[in-house]
Amino acid sequence: MKRAGKQWIAVLTAVALLACAVPTTVYADIKDTEEKLNQAKEEKEKTEEAIDSTKDELNDLQNTTEGLKGQLNSLNNDLTEVSNNLADLEQKIEDKEAEIEQTGKELEEAKQVEEEQYEAMKKRIQFMYEKRDYVLLEMFFGSANFSDLLNRNDYIEQLSAYDRKQLTEYQETRASIEDKEARLESEKKDLDDLKTKVEAEQSRVAGLVSQTSGQISDYQHQISETEQEMLAYEKQLEEQNNNIAQLQKQLEEERRLSQLAAQSTWRDISEITFADGDRYLLANLIYCEAGNQPYSGQVAVGAVVINRVKSAVFPDTVVGVIYQNKQFSPVASGRLALALAENHATQACYKAADEAMAGATTVGDCLFFRTPIEGLTGIQIGGHIFY
Repeated sequence: MKRAGKQWIAVLTAVALLACAVPTTVYADIKDTEEKLNQAKEEKEKTEEAIDSTKDELNDLQNTTEGLKGQLNSLNNDLTEVSNNLADLEQKIEDKEAEIEQTGKELEEAKQVEEEQYEAMKKRIQFMYEKRDYVLLEMFFGSANFSDLLNRNDYIEQLSAYDRKQLTEYQETRASIEDKEARLESEKKDLDDLKTKVEAEQSRVAGLVSQTSGQISDYQHQISETEQEMLAYEKQLEEQNNNIAQLQKQLEEERRLSQLAAQSTWRDISEITFADGDRYLLANLIYCEAGNQPYSGQVAVGAVVINRVKSAVFPDTVVGVIYQNKQFSPVASGRLALALAENHATQACYKAADEAMAGATTVGDCLFFRTPIEGLTGIQIGGHIFY
């Protein structure tokens, strides 16, 4: 008997592996379809809210970026104006330096002329002082008459007055040039001070230009990331819509099968022939689906399986019903295979399987069960709704 049981476990395991090997993109338990559908709709709503929020964030970023671009344009205009002013100042300073240089040359020339005039005057004065007697005698005896003597004396006086006048003019010219040089130096100093201020303003505006450009770059990077985030949300929303469509289609198929089963032919429990190992298989499925549920709930799970065997809509064997594609999640997850390999079923699970196989049911002709969700009516036992 033990050997036969091991052979049956091997057969069931092979069947389980074949069932799990069926290619499928989604493993869904019939009893979870409506819950998954509602959950998918909730996730879709969250994604739509995330998209709306991301759109608002993207609009804010774009508006801020446009504002910064306007600010940058204004700053660039300011920088151009400041740079032009600085160029004008530099030209004025260059012209002023040239003027100062020219004034310096003029001052040197005036000093030289003044010095020469002064030296010439000193020599004439020295000559007249040293040769005064000779000059007077020359004037006296050299004059043709008294009138000529007066003329010669007047000439000497005019010559002295001319020397004084020229010296005074040269001194005034020198003083004027020195004043001009001082004024030019003062004007150059003012220009240098103004240049320093303009250079500081240029540096400040250039810094603002650089800072604003960096901010624009940062915002553009954020915009790019937000756009990528938006694309990801839109892709996620598309996938969720497809998932919802598939779940709705699956739910409609479940309801169709349920209605069809209600209208189709049902066999009596006496017409069913159970194979060796059906009890072992059913008990372990009950353990996986309702091992933590009340005993009546365990019987109910077994009854759902037997109801499907009795219905013409589903396979007519326990093995066929349990391993029908996408029907019982423990099959797809591998939990049933593990339970079968190690015989996890409890004594209560075996007792529930025996009652179900004998025709007992705590849920009538229900063909499906799942965890409770809003809007689903049926018979609730423990943590399951049977419908």
